[in-house]
Amino acid sequence: MPGCDMAKPLLGHTNTESDSSLAPDAGSRTIGILGSGDFARSLSMRLVCSGFKVVIGSRNPKRNASLFPSAAEVTFQADAIKKTSIIFVAIFREHYTTLCDFSDELAGKILVDVSNNTERSHHKESNAEYLASLFPASTVVKGFNVISAWTLQSGPRDGNKQVFICCDNQEAKRTVAEIAHTLGFIPVDMGCLFSAREIESIPLRLLPAWKIPVFLALGLFLCFYTYNFIRQVLHPYIWDKKNKFYKMPVEVINTTLPCVAYVMLSLVYLPGVLAAIFQLYHCTKYRRFPDWLDQWLQHRKQIGLLSFYCAALHAAYSFCLPMRQSQRYLLLNEAVKQMEKKTDAWVEEEVWRKEIYISLGIMALGLLSLLAITSLPSISNSLTWREFSFIQSTLGFVALVISTLHTLTYGWTRAFDENQYKFYLPPTFTLTLLVPCAIILAKLFFCLPCMSQRLRRIRNGWEKDRYVKFTLPRASGDFSSGETSSTV
Repeated sequence: MPGCDMAKPLLGHTNTESDSSLAPDAGSRTIGILGSGDFARSLSMRLVCSGFKVVIGSRNPKRNASLFPSAAEVTFQADAIKKTSIIFVAIFREHYTTLCDFSDELAGKILVDVSNNTERSHHKESNAEYLASLFPASTVVKGFNVISAWTLQSGPRDGNKQVFICCDNQEAKRTVAEIAHTLGFIPVDMGCLFSAREIESIPLRLLPAWKIPVFLALGLFLCFYTYNFIRQVLHPYIWDKKNKFYKMPVEVINTTLPCVAYVMLSLVYLPGVLAAIFQLYHCTKYRRFPDWLDQWLQHRKQIGLLSFYCAALHAAYSFCLPMRQSQRYLLLNEAVKQMEKKTDAWVEEEVWRKEIYISLGIMALGLLSLLAITSLPSISNSLTWREFSFIQSTLGFVALVISTLHTLTYGWTRAFDENQYKFYLPPTFTLTLLVPCAIILAKLFFCLPCMSQRLRRIRNGWEKDRYVKFTLPRASGDFSSGETSSTV
């Protein structure tokens, strides 16, 4: 057994994030595992380190005994089944039928199915349901399939802590939940065994929370790249008969990346502005946001990380610009022209503009790096809510402001130069400024005392007074339901 991480349970027998009532006596319980693959070996190691007695059922125990911890007993499958009432079935679906010879011995026992499918909707029924159909006298529990072998070895600190569990038998479900809790994980009850179809699909999903942000980033990149290609390559080729296609691999991409990063960063804070407007309009925080806004708010982390990624690529591309052979030729040509004119190439305004532009870009990238680092679960979990909110909200808005200044310094007076409007198209940076400037102005508007106090009251639970209409009694003493004499 390894003598470092796996020498003892990482979280012990208690977990403050889980139900404290799930505290079984691990030392008095024997757990069986059928299988000798990577998952079975990691699971046995985790169980042994957590104080359980482990019996491994293998078709070739002598050959596989050295693969498991010395504290675990490796024997034949039939013997392992007889020695425990809780058995983890760590074999593939196509091998389930090999256990049919032990149907009588498995009767009345809890079978924990940890398998996954290789393709979605490959079978009409889940693996757990198929196992239950083969052994109707046993109780099948689906669980631990979303936990990788690496997570079992390194502990919950390096992976997802949640273990999804489902079963038709509540007692068996609770038993498996107790085991998951003792191993340091958080058991999540997913209902009856029918839910195994959904649980088995979870590992097959490829970054489900990243699909919309990635498509958004790709769409923005394609749009800005096409726009920059028309301005930087196509325009000189048509009007001046100059071949500028060499700019496509580096320069056009480097012009596109900051546009995508800047717009993506603004899209992180735009839904917060829209949510504030929504709450101010309805004078309550209890009205549900529209689905599109709710989804947008949930994807802000991924959008922000993609913004940082594009900004980092822009910095790398900018660093490599002087290394291009084409840039060297251009510098030589400029030097020759300068020598012929015998004039000073130093332009004070351009020097200051470049210095400020680069400095602001470095500061913006530094703040984006801080935002990206603190969004990682291992870092954000160590921060208090106020610290996390200050970094992600306050410093994030500062990053947006600095990025705006960086863009304005880059543009300088180019927005007023008619030569910059190629094919009557405005410079690219003017397009990227629209959304961020609107967000900054909206944020400043919300900082006004009248608006900030009202928004704070709404978010503290205040709602606009609702007028209740009722009718005063007439002279005859009766109440009328059709007319209103006074309103409170």
